[in-house]
Amino acid sequence: MNGHSHHHHGNPTLRLKASMSSVHIARIARTTLRVAVVSAAFAFTTGCMHFARPAKDLDYSRTRPSEGGAYRATIQPQGDTIPKGKLHRWTLHLETASGQPVDGAQIAVDGGMPQHGHGLPTKPRVTRSLGAGDYAVEGMKFNMGGWWVVKFRVAADAGRDSVVFNLKL
Repeated sequence: MNGHSHHHHGNPTLRLKASMSSVHIARIARTTLRVAVVSAAFAFTTGCMHFARPAKDLDYSRTRPSEGGAYRATIQPQGDTIPKGKLHRWTLHLETASGQPVDGAQIAVDGGMPQHGHGLPTKPRVTRSLGAGDYAVEGMKFNMGGWWVVKFRVAADAGRDSVVFNLKL
């Protein structure tokens, strides 16, 4: 009888120890996960955006050289102004550094708000080539005012490069 109660007595302690360690493991896992998510998010923002706050001399011009100097691009929003919260299209004009129109380029569109850490609310894309170095960019939308960055990644005969535009809405 005495041995039986001793046996009975030892059980809950074991159970408690087991549940403590699983809680502890869960806590460690949670912390590790949080660190992983934060660093991944950080890597993403630094990867896409080169700066987290606008420099005083931020260039808002609509014609920009590409980062590697292979191309020069010009953006022309439909109706010349960039509306807020409305889907609209752009024409992207692409030429080589020497001013030759670039046709047949593969162009990917990316961007977002560096200060807010979010991307574009839509997935704009180049839908067709209009000839003479012009491309139709459909699905542009900016859902709030502020500093936006739009990046065109270009692959054509002169190589792969990207052009970054700063917008102030």
